[in-house]
Amino acid sequence: MNELNTKGQLLKTAARAWAVADTETKNRVLSAIADTLMAQADTILKENEQDLIAARENGLSVAMQDRLLLTKDRIQGIADGVRKVIDLPDPVGEITDVVTRPNGLRIETHTVPLGVIGIIYEARPNVTVDSAVLCLKAGNAVFLRGGKEATRSNAALVACMKEAIRQAGMPEDAIQLLSDQSRETAKEFMRLNTYLDVLIPRGGAGLIRAVVEQSTVPVIETGSGNCHVYVDDSADLPMALSILINAKCSRPSVCNAAETLLVHQSVAEAFLTMAEPALKEQGVEVRGCAKTCALMPSAKPATDEDFYTEYNDLILSVKVVEDVDEAIVHINTHSTRHSEAIVTKTQAHADAFVAGIDSAAVYVNASTRFTDGFEFGFGAEIGISTQKLHARGPMGLRALTSYRYQIYGDGQIR
Repeated sequence: MNELNTKGQLLKTAARAWAVADTETKNRVLSAIADTLMAQADTILKENEQDLIAARENGLSVAMQDRLLLTKDRIQGIADGVRKVIDLPDPVGEITDVVTRPNGLRIETHTVPLGVIGIIYEARPNVTVDSAVLCLKAGNAVFLRGGKEATRSNAALVACMKEAIRQAGMPEDAIQLLSDQSRETAKEFMRLNTYLDVLIPRGGAGLIRAVVEQSTVPVIETGSGNCHVYVDDSADLPMALSILINAKCSRPSVCNAAETLLVHQSVAEAFLTMAEPALKEQGVEVRGCAKTCALMPSAKPATDEDFYTEYNDLILSVKVVEDVDEAIVHINTHSTRHSEAIVTKTQAHADAFVAGIDSAAVYVNASTRFTDGFEFGFGAEIGISTQKLHARGPMGLRALTSYRYQIYGDGQIR
């Protein structure tokens, strides 16, 4: 409790300074952060190795260890992401609308920072930096609560960023890391309305559900991704296989990885016969419907629960469907509203799929793995929103702002 209140007060004070900082100042800070991360890469990697040793001893899955792992290349990628944020337009202070009323009042809509943003996330140290730099560029302060698996990595990264901010002459208190990893403190963190303006969870379905159910701070839901690839009857099958392998296997632990494959019944035999050895080569376990199991001898029978599951692993649910309409119904019933893809040559089917799917990102003939702030040109992302209010899909700088009405008159009264 003391840590929450002490750091919350520091954040509130720092947020006022960051809200009025000009773009040049914020970019100077971000440049210093990128440089410091690279200069202290060896120190960060040593701390990350200690986290990895503990993770292996505690039986953390291989997929989750991959999320936790930092390398020099990954730190370079994080620093490059910071520099990309520098190049992005500053959304704060934009005048997005001007209306002059009949009484002469001029009403302007200006973008403003959200204030103090709480981020609660799991074992992904890159989120520590991505979240912080996006919040700072958008004029916010940020309170980070990372997973216990990355405790040492997160502390090292935050120490680097604070040093860079201090050197650049801005309040370093704008970034705070919650060190108390107890569940009780996590619950209090979710109810820190006095200091937090919004809370953003990044992680699996369990974490997001817990935050939504327990938080009294406004929440933006992100991250949970039960994503689908549907292979239509007119699909280019080699293209479909390439998309499937990329969507499922390139990084199975991330939220934009495909978890379910749907195949039109008329191409099921041809496509599944082609896909089986390719998936087996990648180490993918297939859990399929009865028709799938008949066509893929290596497949295990799927339960209904499998089709609701975000595996974050090399496991794939497969179902044979009658047509695009059944695919749409299945996806809207089972998905987490993240990312879905259709592979087809039929424009009418593509149009029906795009119009009928109720998810944040809908792809035609492309992998779901593109649902990402970097790929969308946002420089980095704070998360991928699967809800509809305020922000949806990959959340970049603009999603971390609100707006304020500024009204100018010359003596009008009502």
